[in-house]
Amino acid sequence: MPPTTDKKTNAAKKTVQKSKYSKETFLNWYEIMLRIRRFEEATLKAYSLQKIRGFLHVYIGQEAIAAGLVSAIGKDDKIITGYRQHGIALSRGLTSRACMAELFGKSTGAVKGKGGSMHFSSAEHNYVGGNGIVGAQIPIGTGIALAEKYRGTKNLCVTMFGDGASRQGALHEAFNMAMTWELPVLYICENNQYAMGTSVKRTTNVQDLYKLGLSYEMPSESVDGMDPIAVHEALEKAAKHIRSGKGPYFLEIKTYRYRGHSVSDPGKYRSKEELNSFKDRDPIKELEEKILKDKIATTKEIESIKSKIEAEIEDAVNFAETSEYPLGSELYDDNYVQPDYPFIMD
Repeated sequence: MPPTTDKKTNAAKKTVQKSKYSKETFLNWYEIMLRIRRFEEATLKAYSLQKIRGFLHVYIGQEAIAAGLVSAIGKDDKIITGYRQHGIALSRGLTSRACMAELFGKSTGAVKGKGGSMHFSSAEHNYVGGNGIVGAQIPIGTGIALAEKYRGTKNLCVTMFGDGASRQGALHEAFNMAMTWELPVLYICENNQYAMGTSVKRTTNVQDLYKLGLSYEMPSESVDGMDPIAVHEALEKAAKHIRSGKGPYFLEIKTYRYRGHSVSDPGKYRSKEELNSFKDRDPIKELEEKILKDKIATTKEIESIKSKIEAEIEDAVNFAETSEYPLGSELYDDNYVQPDYPFIMD
């Protein structure tokens, strides 16, 4: 007589075998994406209450890129990006508390309340940070890759920018240098279709932005940025190419931001029909549906993650509100200073 087996256990095993990725990976992607979405929603609310000031560029709609990125590269790899950067910072391991406190301008923030929305950074997490100047991070990331090659490491520098930044001349100079010197840099263009309020179609005849890399004979591809699996696989392939010593790689990751360019932008330059068509492909909703449909995890497990994230973000807001502002006496701390520079005054 054959041994008895648990039918549910066998069914679960078959489900796992269908996917290249583990249950842990899927749930990690889901948790990262949901954390970013809820964090950004909380920042919008805080901004409306004037608890966050200045510029605020949220990552809502682009979460799948952050999820696929963190699972495809190593902890020792460097990341530098632009000013729409809260999601990348959170995925890299910066805490919700540290990020929220930074937005509130508090001393407990990621950079002690001195960087604000556009300038998170963390040496501990190899997160070089966001950059408020459009496209400035492209040559900086190229320089970081040069440093990694000089040191003889196998690390790469992920250098991220938006479609608007692809118009900067520094991109072409950096691409040329990176290819000539075979630098370990992974360029990622997060193409969310609009540079502030101007669509890609209105600013260039090269609407498939990955083709910019081809002119330098740089391996370049277009990626579906609404799917963390597609993002992960493209980045994993690119990273393998770079680590083998073959030089840089360029990925145009096509995505969409559901909110305006910044919190003050009503986004009237795009139609409701266009916005809704992309909302139909909400990356978080689609991933949740896949997890449940393929029986990767249960509804109870999904609800547990939702409760966890809700409590985490509520805690982060409370932490930011009750933290102290930086002291005025610390204004010049943590800034670059060359003591013998002739124009420094006592």
